[in-house]
Amino acid sequence: MDFIDESRIYVKAGDGGNGCCSFRREKYVPKGGPDGGDGGKGGDVIIEASSRIRTLLDQRYHPHYKAQRGQHGKGKNCTGRSGKDLVIRVPVGTVVRDLQTGELVADLVREGQSAVLARGGAGGRGNARFATPTMQAPRYCESGKPGEERDYILDLKLLADVGLVGFPNAGKSTLISKVSSARPKIADYPFTTLTPNLGMVRWKGSDFVMADIPGIIEGAHEGIGLGLKFLRHIERTRVIVYVIDLSPLSQRNPQEEFTILRRELESYSPELVARKQIVVLNKCDVPGALERAKDAVAFINDKGYPCVIASALTGEGIDAVLDDIIKDLNE
Repeated sequence: MDFIDESRIYVKAGDGGNGCCSFRREKYVPKGGPDGGDGGKGGDVIIEASSRIRTLLDQRYHPHYKAQRGQHGKGKNCTGRSGKDLVIRVPVGTVVRDLQTGELVADLVREGQSAVLARGGAGGRGNARFATPTMQAPRYCESGKPGEERDYILDLKLLADVGLVGFPNAGKSTLISKVSSARPKIADYPFTTLTPNLGMVRWKGSDFVMADIPGIIEGAHEGIGLGLKFLRHIERTRVIVYVIDLSPLSQRNPQEEFTILRRELESYSPELVARKQIVVLNKCDVPGALERAKDAVAFINDKGYPCVIASALTGEGIDAVLDDIIKDLNE
C-alpha cells in the first residue's frame, strides 16, 4: 500500500429537509387545522482517528465527502427523518487544518478521538408551527437550511517514541530492522527509504515504537528535497537518535554531519533540540572508521550529548543504544 501522509478533502454536510404545508383532512372534521411537520436535520461530517488505518490513501483518491440530507416533513405532523452522519476514518496522528485560513481544527492523537468538520443544516418548520390565535390557517412553511461545506488539509504525523534521524545511507533502516520486526528496504545507495517505517521494539521488559525517517539533506527545513515531508514525522517523538556515518567513504566527517543535522532540526522547530537526544556513530565495522570515531566522540560529548559507537550490520554497540533509549524514555 502506498504511504500517503497528506491530502486535501472537501466536505459537505447534509441540507435540512423542508417543512411541510398541510391541513388536516378527515371525514366529519370540517376545517381541520394545519398539520404540516418539520423537516429533518442534515447529517454532520465527522472525522475520527482509527488505529486500523495507517495512511491517508483513501482521502487522496476519494477527496469529496457529502453527508445525507434530512427528509422533508409530511402531513399529520410527521417530522422528516434526520440525515445520517458521515464518518471519515483517518490514522491516529492526523492533523486537520482549514484550507482557507490555515487554522488548526483537530489534532487526532488518540484512538476514537473525533471532531465535527461540517454541521448539517437545520430542518425547516412546517406550517403547524406558525399557527396562532390570529393566524389559524397559515399557508406557508420554511425551507431547510443548507449544510456547511469546507475544504481541509490533512497531515499525518507519525506517533512514535523514538525517531531515527540521519543523512541518506547512514544505516537507519538497517538499525531498525536489527532491533524490531520492521523490514524496510535496505540497499547500498542513498534515498533507499522514501517513506517512514515504524517498528515495535521490546528491550528488557519495556516496549517502545521506533520510526525510521527517510534521509535528511542540508536545507531540509527550507523544503529542499522532501525535507518538510520528512521532518514533520519526528515532531511527536520523545527521543531523537542521530545516526551518523563513520565510514571513510562518507562525503562528510562525523562532526560535520552531526552539526548539519542538529541545525536542520533546530531551524525546523526549536522544540526538537530540547528533547532527549542520542548520537549513534554507525558503521564502526568498516575499515578506518574507528580512527574517525575518536575526534567525533570528543566533539559530540563536548556538546553535551551521549554518544555510542556501533554497527547496525553486526550488532556491535546496539545493546548500549537501546539501554540509553530506555533510560531517556523512563525520564
